[in-house]
Amino acid sequence: MNALNVAEYTQTLGLQAKVASASMARATPATKNKALKALARLLRENTAALALDNARDLERATAAGLSAPMVDRLKLTPKVLETCAEGCEQLAAMPDIMGEVLGMKQQPSGIRVGQMRVPIGVFGMIFESRPNVTIEAASLSIKSGNACILRGGSEAIESNKALARLVEQALTEAGLPAHAVQLVQTTDREAVGQLIAMPEYVDVIIPRGGKGLIERISREAKVPVIKHLDGNCHTYVDDPCDLDLAIKVTDNAKTQKYSPCNASESLLVARGVAQAFLPRIGAVFAQKGVEMRCDAEALAILAAVPGANLVEATEQDWSEEYLAPIISVKVVAGVDEAIAHINRYSSHHTEAILTRDHVHAQQFLREVDSASVMVNTSTRFADGFEYGLGAEIGISTDKFHARGPVGIEGLTSLKWIVLGEGEIRT
Repeated sequence: MNALNVAEYTQTLGLQAKVASASMARATPATKNKALKALARLLRENTAALALDNARDLERATAAGLSAPMVDRLKLTPKVLETCAEGCEQLAAMPDIMGEVLGMKQQPSGIRVGQMRVPIGVFGMIFESRPNVTIEAASLSIKSGNACILRGGSEAIESNKALARLVEQALTEAGLPAHAVQLVQTTDREAVGQLIAMPEYVDVIIPRGGKGLIERISREAKVPVIKHLDGNCHTYVDDPCDLDLAIKVTDNAKTQKYSPCNASESLLVARGVAQAFLPRIGAVFAQKGVEMRCDAEALAILAAVPGANLVEATEQDWSEEYLAPIISVKVVAGVDEAIAHINRYSSHHTEAILTRDHVHAQQFLREVDSASVMVNTSTRFADGFEYGLGAEIGISTDKFHARGPVGIEGLTSLKWIVLGEGEIRT
């Protein structure tokens, strides 16, 4: 496709999405749920066929020399597809919030004023690697009564096309417009430039991928963007804490999976428990091959751990999103210093405190300036499926219009509604 053809193509996608969005906004909850259940069924019925399309992407990615974590993100395993199907069913079982009226109050004039929740209209989703995002975005689009245009990475094009065909089939089965969810079928990067510059058709853009992609879209978009750039998440081990709980949760937050944005990249440990905690977690990390980039105090304590892979931390390490078996480690005086460190260096994504002190827990919840703040649990829970949103369209570290995992509510807008009985303004 040349540049002119790409421009015409994306304009056509935009127009089709705009038309479809009107039908989606009118669709009944039963119709939308029918499409979601059909999509769940089709995913299960086509697991073997999807594996063939996915294998072509994996083969091409391996031949192109993509890193092992990147290839891992491309995999549509039966488990991944089952999670997608369960997400669709979870969404179908959830109440439909479209049209709900909030805060209706009578004013002295006699009018009643409130807000109604309505679909945004059309969202554009630009994502890399993970083809399961096609299903997450499509299912949330259907439930929220929006239309969407999806542009996945070229490395997953065959998988995304196959999944998009199932989405179209599910929409058609339910009597919804086939153009309600459209996949950009070209891998030409010009399509991204066109999609983010069509405010007449697209109401919001949601990028999901590496920092480079998100920075580019934030810089060039003529449409509002819901985004997060980094996932520099922190686990803070407080004094006092339950040491066994702290070991278990810290290990999970870092090593359960290294590539997601909600894996902990920084470990802060209160000085009062550092001598007891650090050698134990250090042994766990040494056994799993996790490199620890430490401040001087942590380095001195961890030096006696057999096989520990220790490096002196630089200033840059406190801000780093590794997405790898590497973690920064720092000893802090207590909860105040931990909060100050997090608010300075974190990407405002997800932070956790592991503590036995209720006052410290409440202070951490109030004062840490991040989209998700947790007590005594793993940062790996920060995603839409685990939060009961059915699926997530992404995670936002912005403060407007959505924050944290973005589910159905993040794909809606509130409009003011006013009910009267002939009142006039004097």
